[in-house]
Amino acid sequence: MGKQLWQRPVFFDRNRVYRVYLGGKLFHDFLGDAPEDGFYPEEWVASTVHAMNAVSKGPFEGISMIEGTDLPFTKLLEEHREDCLGSRKTLGVLVKYLDSAIRLPMQVHPTRAFSREYFHSPYGKAESWVVLATRPDACLYYGFSREVTREEFEAAVDASLTDKTCMTAFVNRVDVKPGDVFFVPAGMIHAIGPGCLLLEAQEPSDFTVQPEHWCGEHLLSEHEMYLGLDRKIANSCFDFTRYGACVVEDGRQTPKLLEQTSNMRYESLIGPDCTDCFSVDRLTLCGGSAVLHAGAGVHIVSSGAGAVRCGDFAHALKKGDYFFLPACAAGEAIVEGELELLICRGGIEP
Repeated sequence: MGKQLWQRPVFFDRNRVYRVYLGGKLFHDFLGDAPEDGFYPEEWVASTVHAMNAVSKGPFEGISMIEGTDLPFTKLLEEHREDCLGSRKTLGVLVKYLDSAIRLPMQVHPTRAFSREYFHSPYGKAESWVVLATRPDACLYYGFSREVTREEFEAAVDASLTDKTCMTAFVNRVDVKPGDVFFVPAGMIHAIGPGCLLLEAQEPSDFTVQPEHWCGEHLLSEHEMYLGLDRKIANSCFDFTRYGACVVEDGRQTPKLLEQTSNMRYESLIGPDCTDCFSVDRLTLCGGSAVLHAGAGVHIVSSGAGAVRCGDFAHALKKGDYFFLPACAAGEAIVEGELELLICRGGIEP
């Protein structure tokens, strides 16, 4: 008997998600999409999270659908939880491709404690960035560049209605290149700058407080800025104790070698010394094959080509492809070729 859907690598239909900012042109070289910017600048990868858009397109907006079916990923996990997730209750991670043509608003994400109190969710939104490609002058904004008082911050929020750049004056601007890796803890002010194609792994939520009034040419509503919370409560998410160039260096991650053979290199990009919310590893294969041990993980082909096999199942792989490896297939699935895999998994469950 052949492998059931939930017993082998699971592939998905494409899942581009609407946002209010322009982007997506860099998906052309990575995913084969049209080389143009639009308002679908994110691809949610093996997603179990509903997108929080002002106008919802239905209960499955943002949730991935199994390739060639009408089956939501959430339904597969619900019906075959132990095979798919092992001892986990949830997938525990949300992964995105994100390509910004403009600077996004200065923003912050809540801690788990804040989310429990105000959003009735066990998950906050710590996140990470792996830079995959860039346009000229690509940058990120990360952490306060100097000490900023709450009064000065609130005044800048008000001023941003007429001065779209005023809040960049006290946030570190960081030039980036492909291969750079950053961890963004909850509470850290940040913004993705123009020209960045990122793989973003994060806690599985869509909670963003963004008190700047504008996102490009879009005037944000109060709800888009504060998610229905009182302004002072929402802005209490910002951690004003983190500032200076040191926060950038703390956030920048250096890959840690875990295992190496003549044709394989396995590294930790985001690991337990950084956060226990999720992990991001990188498997580089230079010909030959390697066994995949990261069950209940989202696997993304960031470069190269090859194939993944599991029993009688086989699926070709190329740059931009992604799949979920069920827990029951860990140690049995094999990847082969010359490629780089980014592997994202949930961390300690709340």
